[in-house]
Amino acid sequence: MASYRRIEVKPIAGALGAEIANVDLSTLDDETFRQIEAAWLEHLVVFFRNQTLTPEQQIAFAKRFGEIHYHPFMKGMDEHPEILEIIKEEGDTRVFGEVWHTDQMFNPKPAKATILYAKETPDAGGDTLFANMYLAYDALSDPMKEMLKGIKTSNVGDRKILSRSDEIGSTKDGRYAGNEKMAAKVRDPGDVQTESTHPLVRTHPETGRKALYISNHTQTLEGFRRAEARPILDFLMTHAVQPEFTCRFRWEVGSLAIWDNRCTQHRALNDYPGKRRRMHRITIAGDAPF
Repeated sequence: MASYRRIEVKPIAGALGAEIANVDLSTLDDETFRQIEAAWLEHLVVFFRNQTLTPEQQIAFAKRFGEIHYHPFMKGMDEHPEILEIIKEEGDTRVFGEVWHTDQMFNPKPAKATILYAKETPDAGGDTLFANMYLAYDALSDPMKEMLKGIKTSNVGDRKILSRSDEIGSTKDGRYAGNEKMAAKVRDPGDVQTESTHPLVRTHPETGRKALYISNHTQTLEGFRRAEARPILDFLMTHAVQPEFTCRFRWEVGSLAIWDNRCTQHRALNDYPGKRRRMHRITIAGDAPF
């Protein structure tokens, strides 16, 4: 476990996740950021409380991790297209991200990281769960690891899949797939590729660790008949999100989280009916899994 001189890092669960204190993300120097990045790689998802950030400051913080990834289907804020404003209104029956997933897995170069900043939260409810895909892989038996070696998955991100996956909810620009009325205002993805093949076991480019790389976007295993692939995928999806591999974060206004999509899954809980929640999300561009 790394030692940190400029930040206070407190794990929130045995599997993954840590809160970082004594940091103002609007005024970071390079050394403090390097320690935050090291803690992020160690704990997979890190959380900050009581942050007061303008959209420009959130974007500047995000760009320290890499280039901004623009969602192929959803339009960002008019003044700040880098940011998706995700709103669950009081009358909404579903929420954005209410099933286990990893962001943008249907992209040939899936998202490296996601930054979520809480602007409005309910008094209770609306927590987010995270799961450690390193642990999910490590816990598999040696024969299962051997069987999965070299297998690739087929992943889809069309609107039909997204309507029940990681792209459920509302945005500032209009309704988007997931509520009963299904009245969506989305942007045309154009030539962006939204079907991709990836290794089922992914090697993290910075830590070198192997992680199970699977999501609700995963439709089948390349080269397998669907009837053969489905039981394997069902087992792996259930296995990957056991409580022992997870942590849970309770949001407050001013909370910010950044998670590593290369080695985690996450899920938003839909347990606050009749209440409003507003979040600002930025996604960081990634590279092709190997």
